[in-house]
Amino acid sequence: MKVFGLLREVGLATVCLIALSCEKNAVFEDTKSEKASASLKSAADTPFNLEVILRSEGKGFGHVKFRQDVDAAKIITLDVWVRDLEPNHEYLLQRAVDARDGNCTSSSWLTLGKGLTSQSILTDDNGNATESLWRDVTAIPTGSEFDIHFRVVDAATLNVILDSDCYSYVVR
Repeated sequence: MKVFGLLREVGLATVCLIALSCEKNAVFEDTKSEKASASLKSAADTPFNLEVILRSEGKGFGHVKFRQDVDAAKIITLDVWVRDLEPNHEYLLQRAVDARDGNCTSSSWLTLGKGLTSQSILTDDNGNATESLWRDVTAIPTGSEFDIHFRVVDAATLNVILDSDCYSYVVR
């Protein structure tokens, strides 16, 4: 009987140990996933990485993945995607910046491209296109803050086809 009592106590202690061990791992895993979620959220909210949405009054749509990685060259990459525009047609991505106050009032549009060379965005037979553009901001001091907005214009007529809301940007 003493053996069964001892086995029962050892068994009970083992079950408690396993239960506590599982609970600790569960708390650790929850904490780990919360930290990962917070990290992803803060990366998405950083003012030097933007997800720019471009809309039209019609059915056209666009997206610019605006990223400034940590690098000495201070290069901004602009991965552009447009859809439902005129097929086999050229467009240009432009941006305007002004003081950071939440209001994009500038009309000083700069056509973007590959560095200082303008690059058109050519749609396919379905009116869709992607283009990888970039801009060097080495001359702009780190920490400079701007409001920035974007538009896509017809390369031939310069009529505005898509435009974005106002975004805040800080040079990294």
